[in-house]
Amino acid sequence: MAKTGFFDSEPTAIAKAKELKREMKKLLSNIEEEDGLSVQTIDQLQEALSAFRQATMRKMAKSSSLEMLEETAVSCPDEFRCPLSNELMRDPVVLASGQTYDKLFIQRWLSSGNRTCPKTQQVLPHTALTPNVLISDMISKWCKTVGLETKNPHESKEAVTRSEREVFDSLLCKVSSSNLQDQRSAAKELRLLTKKGTEFRALFGESSEGITRLVSPLLLRGNQDEHHLQEDVVTTLLNVSIHDDSNKKLVCENPNVIPLLIDALRRGTVATRSNAAAAIFTLSALDSNKVLIGKSGILKPLIDLLEEGDPLAIKDVAAAIFILCIAHENRSRAVKDGAVRVLGEKISEGLYVDELLAILAMLVTHWKAVEELGELGGVSWLLKITRESECKRNKENAIVILHTICFSDRTKWKEIREEESSHGTITRLAREGTSRAQRKANGILDRLRKAMNLTHTA
Repeated sequence: MAKTGFFDSEPTAIAKAKELKREMKKLLSNIEEEDGLSVQTIDQLQEALSAFRQATMRKMAKSSSLEMLEETAVSCPDEFRCPLSNELMRDPVVLASGQTYDKLFIQRWLSSGNRTCPKTQQVLPHTALTPNVLISDMISKWCKTVGLETKNPHESKEAVTRSEREVFDSLLCKVSSSNLQDQRSAAKELRLLTKKGTEFRALFGESSEGITRLVSPLLLRGNQDEHHLQEDVVTTLLNVSIHDDSNKKLVCENPNVIPLLIDALRRGTVATRSNAAAAIFTLSALDSNKVLIGKSGILKPLIDLLEEGDPLAIKDVAAAIFILCIAHENRSRAVKDGAVRVLGEKISEGLYVDELLAILAMLVTHWKAVEELGELGGVSWLLKITRESECKRNKENAIVILHTICFSDRTKWKEIREEESSHGTITRLAREGTSRAQRKANGILDRLRKAMNLTHTA
């Protein structure tokens, strides 16, 4: 399509308008001077008027187009807006929580180290983003209806420039050198560069050598007390892992990475420990990585860190344990490493109940977890959560755990029956809870009724 009219540059359009006006004035002057109009003069006047009319229509079209854009910015349907930017989504993707966001903005959120859904505050089991094809199609159709351009403004060329590659290679040489000062400065620079843009994260994904050279200073015996260096390297690993699944696989399968993350969890600064846990969470978005990481013995230092309860690290730690325990084989490892006791103590104290109760609801599928909860007096505080919590998700997780206990340990029936008699807690949840909570509550009530009937029959 030829670019004419209001696609012309502003100076060109102004010049054309002035030329048309001058031509029309000349023709009108000729008409006044002539006694009769010649056919040639009439034709020239018609052509000039037609050209002026087209120019005017193009100007009006441009004006109305701008007005329409301003109007549609206000009337854009709410379901087409990104909850983070409050703008029309150009590349809608679905987060693990089921919420849809514009890809650019949710990636920024996740890249900043957040591990929760911005809208629901739910702890994310993984950070994978799935294109929302349905919403994307609906937005495209709506844009066509109102005349909006549907090109994605967030699209940008991620091709690595020669200068960026040269900087990257230079920093890798420095960080893997024997000069401690070079190691420190290069690690800090790589941390900043992988945080700011995707280009340097992509460069790390080209081969395993980049990761090997990045972590090499932490393998040196003399650098064991270099806490700032450790923090910069671990945080760079986190940034690189966020990029895509290929990077996650590359990082996790490097034989030095997981042992170094375990070491960071055990003796790093609070920031290093938190970022190490966040890196584990990010890497575990891949199912194959969950198994590989779980076998490494990393759950024990994570659980120890959870028990310490540092508020700056505990949410990242909880998220890492949660996502690892999605793999069934890791649940038995977590139970063996003392997770149930630590979780139970924190929850009974009212600390981080949302995150920790979700983990416990997974672990309770293991028979030893049920046994430990009974010994810890877990039924009483689980019933209290079910009765008093205002969070439907916490009520659901609590009743899920109670349901497993009820069907596994009949010695707890009496306590549950007394709660139901005094407060009607289970009945209320069977009526007002989430669909899953209602099923579990009804299952408990049915079991209690059958137990009562058996007692009367006997």
